[in-house]
Amino acid sequence: MTRLVVVGNGMVGSRFVEDLLAADTSGRYDVTVVGEEACEPYNRVLLSEVVAGKHDLAALTLPTPTSPRLTVLRGQPAAHLDREDRVVVTSDGRRLRYDRLVLATGSAARVPPLDGLRSRDQQHGHDRHRGGDHLTAGVHALRTIDDAREVVAATLNARRAVVLGGGVLGMEAACGLARRGVVVTVVHPASTLMERQLDAAAGRVVELAMARLGIDQRVGVGATSAVVEGGHLTGLRLDDGELVPADLLVLATGTVPSTSLAAGAGLTVDRGVVVDDDLRSPDDHRVFAIGDCAQPPEGGTGLVAQGWEQSRRLAAHLCRESVASASASFGSSHSSSPGVAANGSTARPLSTGRAPRSSTSGSDVVRLKAHGLDVVTMGVCGSDRADDPAQRTLRLSDPDVGRHVEVVVSGGRLVGATCVGAGAVAADLVTTYTRRTPVPADPAYLLLPALAPHPAAGPTSPADLADDTTVCRCNGVTKADIAASVHGGATSAADIATATRATTGCGGCRDDVCALLDWLTPASSPDGAGTGENHVTKGKHMIHSTETAGS
Repeated sequence: MTRLVVVGNGMVGSRFVEDLLAADTSGRYDVTVVGEEACEPYNRVLLSEVVAGKHDLAALTLPTPTSPRLTVLRGQPAAHLDREDRVVVTSDGRRLRYDRLVLATGSAARVPPLDGLRSRDQQHGHDRHRGGDHLTAGVHALRTIDDAREVVAATLNARRAVVLGGGVLGMEAACGLARRGVVVTVVHPASTLMERQLDAAAGRVVELAMARLGIDQRVGVGATSAVVEGGHLTGLRLDDGELVPADLLVLATGTVPSTSLAAGAGLTVDRGVVVDDDLRSPDDHRVFAIGDCAQPPEGGTGLVAQGWEQSRRLAAHLCRESVASASASFGSSHSSSPGVAANGSTARPLSTGRAPRSSTSGSDVVRLKAHGLDVVTMGVCGSDRADDPAQRTLRLSDPDVGRHVEVVVSGGRLVGATCVGAGAVAADLVTTYTRRTPVPADPAYLLLPALAPHPAAGPTSPADLADDTTVCRCNGVTKADIAASVHGGATSAADIATATRATTGCGGCRDDVCALLDWLTPASSPDGAGTGENHVTKGKHMIHSTETAGS
């Protein structure tokens, strides 16, 4: 039996364990997971949805595997790594021996070095501690389930909030706070909101759309300090001298990979834990890293899709390695040494019946989950767009109506797109982009749907969808997968999530999954289950497109 220790029980760590147990059909691995948080794994991507009141905290819990070969230690962070003795020491002194070690320690919220953000709250006899930082009362990050709980509680009394950072998380948090009736100002030092995804023209459309939602912005202006009176936040001072009043400050200023355990053990660390194409540390062939804490040769995207792809790839790699080692020990003529198998292949299909997701085009689709604001980007967009003569860019921008559509075409394929205020067009472009469908000879036709309303017939009936239609893009779940889970006994969205993982990524496919569930479940369709009738008009439960953007 090979002892495998996984440090980290978040979205990527828990997914890796599930993938490994599914692929390890020979039962060679005994797995121990060390988790810093005391709760079950949860969907961190949807924390902003909790702030918006669209999900409760319980709905974020992720399906977790059970196996006699799996031990999960929750609320026991790893304190020390002894590579010479091959031992992980937990905070309570437990010593866990390993033959293989996987670091999935994720990342922590970045707290900028501004005066007034950190303090010690002695009024209640304890410190407010988050990620090594003691935050002033009224100042919150939004990285953990506890952070989300505290932000929601703070909105009960806060009248004015500032969100520092106008990236994806900052925009989602701002819209969520506004939905709760709080007056919100976004402060963003870059020249445009979401500058990693949007150029100046698209950013301007988003700014106007935010203003229509009642959300104020200070773009191109940074902050110098938090103003504190009586131990509590009262405002944020900007670098142009303005004081923005605030009872609540939400930090959305990026993340910092959690690498202290690796660095303390002498592993090479740059921004993240440096790994090779096999996700292995160059300093120790027994140690691997995946997710936000890892720095692979291609760099980290910060998107959970990359971490999930890495988990599948590493699970397959370790199972091949285990089989190769076993063959060698029994005198097999197999000449390969552990770890030299081709990168990215799989030992077997996962138990859910879905084909493993590859790392090809599609893992970089970004969808903003913000009430009243529709933004989807993919591939080449924003500042990534280069002066490449092979690329042709076409755009339609109408700030007055909150619409901006841009496509980037190269070699007869869509290589990037930006859609603001054009959800139906975005869904079509996501399909074209991820399936690498050839574009029209005149790519201007890609923009025309933005000018014409969709047919009055409205949303598509589930009956009209092909079985291989992708419903959950994050996990590659098709209509057929969902139907199989329902026929296998799933009666709720939570059951479907357990069986297929649908809705456990960005959450954007939840309405479509519920629509399919309504259509497939006789009890919910007295007028003709399985016919598709009466299901396209059931409130939010309708299929809006053949593939949901960002899911």
